[in-house]
Amino acid sequence: MKPLLLFSAVLLSATISAQDDTTWKEPSKESQAYHKFRQHLSYPPYSYDKINEIVRKQVVTDSDDNLVMKDKAYNELFPREKFTYIMIHGETYSQNCDAMPPIQDEQTKIFGHLPDVFNEFNWSERQAKFLADNRDSVMVWIRECVSKNYHIGVNFKLAIQQINATEMIPFIIKTYKMKQKDNDLLTLLMLLMKDNSYPPFLSSASYKKLYGDNSNYQDFILATKANRELIIKRATDFYNGLKN
Repeated sequence: MKPLLLFSAVLLSATISAQDDTTWKEPSKESQAYHKFRQHLSYPPYSYDKINEIVRKQVVTDSDDNLVMKDKAYNELFPREKFTYIMIHGETYSQNCDAMPPIQDEQTKIFGHLPDVFNEFNWSERQAKFLADNRDSVMVWIRECVSKNYHIGVNFKLAIQQINATEMIPFIIKTYKMKQKDNDLLTLLMLLMKDNSYPPFLSSASYKKLYGDNSNYQDFILATKANRELIIKRATDFYNGLKN
């Protein structure tokens, strides 16, 4: 297997590049469709209509432009309802950088980072704490939701990274292999390896290009067969090592 891995690593290194073109150019229809696909949220079914209505009526703007649910309404939610709330609404305002040019041929790329979930908002401290405190339940709820349509939305991906759910690596790989379309699932695998300082990944060419000192948010590797298989193999080895 070593010669194959070395050959794959060379392919990875050769295909890594950044989004260097700063000109505004209309992406292809396929690229635009994939861009929308990457932005899709997964909507938990747990009291969704109720939570959506509460968001409209009980979320207020504070002095820092955060959009926060009133404490009384938040504290009255059941755990699954809080999960639904967190998956559809980020409370903390975080202004984005200047707009970037559209990404060309987005469907052919594996990015180093996940797309933004709530545009200029992120999860607040209490929302992040809930996910961490209910880590096992969050993994169960995500599995339940994904089993209905086999799609892991960007909010679920971020939640998996947020709680460092390395136990879900086989589930992520299985879901990816069903359609082999969602390259952000491969991004998620790389983020889990990065966040857990997995040595074979930290020493790889892909890590240096995607997360090194000279990297940027839009850096990517091409979604070639060799690159996809190498990411899955590394993630599988990482998971198996955790079990041992």
